[in-house]
Amino acid sequence: MTIKIINKSTHEMPNYETLASAGMDLRANLSESRVLKPLERSIVGTGLFIELPVGYEAQVRPRSGLAAKKGITVLNAPGTIDADYRGEIGVILVNLSHENFTIQNGERIAQLVIAKHERAEWEVVETLTETDRGEGGFGSTGVK
Repeated sequence: MTIKIINKSTHEMPNYETLASAGMDLRANLSESRVLKPLERSIVGTGLFIELPVGYEAQVRPRSGLAAKKGITVLNAPGTIDADYRGEIGVILVNLSHENFTIQNGERIAQLVIAKHERAEWEVVETLTETDRGEGGFGSTGVK
């Protein structure tokens, strides 16, 4: 699949780090470093603009190392970029640690996964098919 991209940052294009990687790293595009205080959130630009084919979305997801080591994650994970969006890709980062975190220009802050999706049509009915699970939710299928 080929996706049109404009890179207004000074950083390398997003790419897959390994042959089996699902996501490509997104880098912060900042004129100066930015401090993210504990429990603070901020939209961090990437300098990237994309044109997805209809039927696809780009999902912005946390980087596991940044989350595990520093407590920094994507607040609305996964963030969805729709095929008709043409603005800059921004990442909503949140600091869930107890320490300030400094975001540096060029730092890998999230990953981008391209995913196919379906559009649904609703069929209004009076009943749904019965299942063993029924209305059980929120942990109802866990170990008892």
